Amino acid sequence: MQTLTNLSNNISFDDFKAEVLSDYKIAMISRECSLLGRREVLTGKAKFGIFGDGKEVPQLAMAKAFMKGDWRSGYYRDQTFMMAIGEITPEQFFAGLYANTNIELEPMSAGRQMGGHFVTHSLNDNGSWKNLTEQYNSSADISPTAGQMPRLLGLAQASKIFRKVKGIDTTNFSVNGNEVAWGTIGNASTSEGLFFETINAAGVLQVPMVISIWDDEYGISVHAKHQTTKENISEILKGFQRDKENNGYEILRVKGWDYANLVATYQEASAIAREEHVPILIHVQELTQPQGHSTSGSHERYKSPERLEWEADHDCNAKFRDWIIESGIATNEVLIDIERAAKRDVREARKKAWNTFLRPIKKEQVELVSILSQVASQSVNGVFITKLKDSLERIDEPTRKDILSHARKALRYTIGESFHDKKILSNWINSNIESTQPKFSSHLYCETQGANTSIKEIKASYNDDADLVDGRVILRDNFDAILTKHPEVLIFGEDTGNIGDVNQGLEGLQEKHGELRVADTGIREATIIGQGIGMAIRGLRPIAEIQYLDYILYAIQIISDDLATLHYRTKGKQKAPLIIRTRGHRLEGIWHSGSQMGGVLSLAKGVNLLVPRNMTKAAGFYNTLLLGDDPAIVVECLNGYRLKEKMPNNLGALKTPIGVVETIKEGTDITLVSYGSTLRIVEQTAKDLLAIGIDAEVIDVQSLMPFDLNHDIVKSVEKTNRVMIIDEDVPGGASAYILDKILNEQNAFQYLDSSPKTLSAKPHRPAYGNDGDYFSKPSAEDIFEAIYEVMHEVSPNDFPKLR
Repeated sequence: MQTLTNLSNNISFDDFKAEVLSDYKIAMISRECSLLGRREVLTGKAKFGIFGDGKEVPQLAMAKAFMKGDWRSGYYRDQTFMMAIGEITPEQFFAGLYANTNIELEPMSAGRQMGGHFVTHSLNDNGSWKNLTEQYNSSADISPTAGQMPRLLGLAQASKIFRKVKGIDTTNFSVNGNEVAWGTIGNASTSEGLFFETINAAGVLQVPMVISIWDDEYGISVHAKHQTTKENISEILKGFQRDKENNGYEILRVKGWDYANLVATYQEASAIAREEHVPILIHVQELTQPQGHSTSGSHERYKSPERLEWEADHDCNAKFRDWIIESGIATNEVLIDIERAAKRDVREARKKAWNTFLRPIKKEQVELVSILSQVASQSVNGVFITKLKDSLERIDEPTRKDILSHARKALRYTIGESFHDKKILSNWINSNIESTQPKFSSHLYCETQGANTSIKEIKASYNDDADLVDGRVILRDNFDAILTKHPEVLIFGEDTGNIGDVNQGLEGLQEKHGELRVADTGIREATIIGQGIGMAIRGLRPIAEIQYLDYILYAIQIISDDLATLHYRTKGKQKAPLIIRTRGHRLEGIWHSGSQMGGVLSLAKGVNLLVPRNMTKAAGFYNTLLLGDDPAIVVECLNGYRLKEKMPNNLGALKTPIGVVETIKEGTDITLVSYGSTLRIVEQTAKDLLAIGIDAEVIDVQSLMPFDLNHDIVKSVEKTNRVMIIDEDVPGGASAYILDKILNEQNAFQYLDSSPKTLSAKPHRPAYGNDGDYFSKPSAEDIFEAIYEVMHEVSPNDFPKLR
């Protein structure tokens, strides 16, 4: 065991003693929060709970090595760490458990995530950055196991970029790249592919990352023998250990109850990672989980009596207590006083948090009861309304659902009646919904001036003698302008660097701007996105390339659960304006055909989904996105890189607006809505239709999320009275999404004289070859005949049946 002299770092014994006892108090407070938290769930005051009991002591050690400017990417056991760095109080802990929607009282997520998900605030109220070098930083947690790992890679890589790339304004973000990214994960979650992908990528990149594995031998109810080869994650990872000839990891092992050695181990890890930019893995063994996995079950069901006895003997807090007494730091009586004070403080915090949570809801209850009394006295159904009023009044601890549900049910009994207090009830319901709904629904996208939709369009401009060039050249030269103007921009992905991407849209840019700014990566889509998320959270402007849209499936979990929800789950207190560059549409074959739109639309709410029809539009999107704060996916047309376009003279400055459609051709008979590569087929077909007297209006969606914010499509439908959506996604995918927007959001049904139509791909991916594309996705002939059929129904004499 580490000696007191070495541990104390030359501070006086009195100061050392005070520090140890302070740590013990934090451990006791955290443990009491776990115990009382479970009780609150079981008594119904909270919905669900996962707590950090059994992991207190190693988290105290980690907190000692954690410095301002550092970042955490952890999981839902880390409450002790957050308490130790002063970023969560017991009262806030319980506010999270109760899902208090006030961000000031529940700063972790304003009740949007269950307790145990931790965050610090990176943004001011206006969306601008705080000085992240002067505060402790925690990226916002997510629940999916190992989901915190890809982001951790990016948080660590940011330090490397800040240290090695010149010209970046690091004022609020870094001090010479000295910041360490600290990750935590349970031993069982290391079985996930995301863990291994991150481990490998960090070893390749050599970034300042310290991963702590809290090992209590179980994953929920499943023992390590079913989780990990050799039942020992550090043993099977020892091939990653660095040596004199090869880069790799520093791998450390320490007992989770050994306070002195834990402190020494974390200090060592901090120094190596911070100074050398080497990843560290700390395997923290012999930990326990005193209350089992969560409030949904009891660990007595799956742990043997012998294991339970061992856990009682090796509880890290109990071992810490024994060490304090054995070392002469404090007597049993002193520790008893600390324990009693911890219990008292936590109980008071719990009570205060509950009363604070309940008070405004009780106020609404009282208001509504009074209103219902007046309504009941005037309604012919007063007896039924009185029953509702009495039911609501009897609820001692109401929820907002209880209150609003009673109000809305009461209003039903007044159908057909008209009196003053009915109007008061109706207004109260409307006001309540208007004020309450945003507590649960705001900040899916940025709500400040940084919103991508606030960036104004700048059209492409051309010289009179503008050359016709391959679309890829426009992209390349625009990326060159971006990289020159914005030193904080980084582009990385598979084949992105040395060869300038598979379609040469980055040709020569690595040689010009350096290997750190235009970089190749391994074949590992999830951590490519993770790199982007982490670096964006730290103030850089990454462009992460997924080579083909189909490959986004490897990363969709991270995009959906982490990137898309970040701004929402922090109620606007963190942002990651990552740009994901990919390509799809009309490529031959099952695996590159790009029919994932419906899935992305459903799974990535919170991310802009942009579908430019050519490379000039794509270049404009990149320029727009770099001025905004929302993340985005840009799907370039794979068959457009070699198509000729006029070379703009304002590359780097032109901007394509987000959420705005463009009318490509005006017409009077039918509105055709499409996007991407299919739009070019629609354009040509519209010309063919003119020859037989059908004048179609063609609209390019451009942006699927957000969609047509100006409602220009319904204006077109009002003129043509007919609409058809043509899409290469499978039936029920993007075409159904677009139709829903036009009919249910824009209310276009009131202008329709014909049934709205969708024309999509077959319900399978395209078979290989030109014929596979022709028979799998809408062809020019399919589009022509579908439109003709609509016009045949309108006027059979003018358009007799075709076939």
